[in-house]
Parts: sequence; C-alpha cells; structure tokens
Amino acid sequence: MSLADLSPGYRESAQLLSDRIKQLRKAIQETEDPEEKWHLERRKAELIPILTQMNELAELTAHYYDPGFWRNEKYTL
Repeated sequence: MSLADLSPGYRESAQLLSDRIKQLRKAIQETEDPEEKWHLERRKAELIPILTQMNELAELTAHYYDPGFWRNEKYTL
C-alpha cells in the first residue's frame, strides 16, 4: 500500500512526521554539541514509533472489511 491509497489527512500527517524525522537526522549529523545531539536523538526516537504505528493503523483501517484480510494481531482484542 502506498500513501496515495490513503486519505488526504493521513498522507499529510505521515508526510509531516516523515519530514520532521529527516530534519532531525540532518541536524544530528550537523551538530557537534553532544547534549544537543542527545536531545535530537531522543526526539527522533520518540517520533519513529509514532510513524510506525500510524502506518500500521492506516493499513488496518484501509483493509478492515476486505475479505480475507488478516488483521494485525497487535491491534486485536
């Protein structure tokens, strides 16, 4: 599934998160200050799981009613 298959609201949110993670990676490479680097790494580490979960839930909800779609056990009660 690609971003094009999903709702515009999701695409916009996913793109914003993805762009921010890219900015953080670039800032981490460019900074020499260890404390600043630590803070940037920490923020990146917080955002990556959010983007991952967003992608998983987008796939789940996009195909929820498709016959034969195996739902993600992570989100099954």
